[in-house]
Amino acid sequence: MKPTIVLGVGITGLHAVIATVQAYAGFGPMENAQAASRIALIGSILFMMGSIALCWRAARQVRQQQASYDNAAATKHQIEELFAMTDMLQAAEDHDDAGSILMATSERLLPEYGGALYVFNNSRDRLDLAKSWNGNESFRPGATLLPSQCWALKRGKPHINDPGANTLCCVHAMGSAATVEVPMMARGQVHGLLILSYDGEQAMSRLMDVRRIARALSDSMSLAISNIALREKLRTQSLRDPLTGLYNRRYMEDALERYISLAERSGGATSVIMIDLDNFKHLNDENGHAKGDSVLRDVAAQLVSALRPSDVVARYGGEELMVILPNCGLDDAMMKAELLRARIEGLSEAHDTSISASFGVATVPETSTSASDVVPMADTALYEAKKAGKNCVRSVEKRVTRDDLAPPRLTVTG
Repeated sequence: MKPTIVLGVGITGLHAVIATVQAYAGFGPMENAQAASRIALIGSILFMMGSIALCWRAARQVRQQQASYDNAAATKHQIEELFAMTDMLQAAEDHDDAGSILMATSERLLPEYGGALYVFNNSRDRLDLAKSWNGNESFRPGATLLPSQCWALKRGKPHINDPGANTLCCVHAMGSAATVEVPMMARGQVHGLLILSYDGEQAMSRLMDVRRIARALSDSMSLAISNIALREKLRTQSLRDPLTGLYNRRYMEDALERYISLAERSGGATSVIMIDLDNFKHLNDENGHAKGDSVLRDVAAQLVSALRPSDVVARYGGEELMVILPNCGLDDAMMKAELLRARIEGLSEAHDTSISASFGVATVPETSTSASDVVPMADTALYEAKKAGKNCVRSVEKRVTRDDLAPPRLTVTG
């Protein structure tokens, strides 16, 4: 019974008591005594009812205050965890670091929920699984995910998949568990997808309850992933040529010093190939700079595809390129240069114009002694190839060593 009803009943009873007193006012002593007893009984009952109503109201206020305190404590805990997560994400260097921080925070805030973090690849045609946690038979995140298969990514809003409630589910089904998917957006661009799963009763309502936390986790992660992508872009720009995607001259010089130092310790050889596209200025003048840029990109692609992952291909300047071949002697470098020359010449048909290149090769220690003279010597050999008619490969002559000058030793046979 509500307190207002109880109090109303008490007031009505009080009026009844007054009416009873007035009714019995003209009775004799006996009747007045009975009436007084009845009035006292009714008063006691009304007092008890009023006390119960007040106690019930006080208990309800206590419960409300306790619930408010519990909610405030839970909210405070969530905010502290989210602040700690944001602080840790400042030190994340890659997606694996960020995923580990997200997993740790999610397991503390939502221990009953599974989760997965997907991040766009460089070409942004798919999302790769960066981290997953609390997976089971009902929740199996795949290694990749296509944006066209996800309603959350297509709409740019959180989406709940609950097969048990017959909701509209994404094509990339991850099992029988219900999931809430939240796109991670920062600076007007989607950077990834956060998925939380729950396998139990009333999954839809449980996921609805955690959407706010999921959005908070997603917002923190989106900023972190955006910063990681920005740092990676700046790092790439500092190392690579923006047109061809090859390493720039600064990285090439550092790599050459490092490879030659390692070769001196191991006794190996390091070769350098200088490449210059023939008549490239004429090609630009006749076909435009857009055509020249396209040729440069295709030449770079041919060089990279024909070499080993350990080889370094750099844009030395303009239409001049350079290749560093660690653990490669002069003869092998000449063979490799001839292969590259043929591949570059093969681009002529695709571009409907004559494309060729001249090559100069030098090697430490066969032709040169250090990183300071191997590049000038390869450049000298390149100019010799230009003088020889272009579209050919030339190398520096092998230097004479003490072993070459040593007189032959006499051997005694008997």
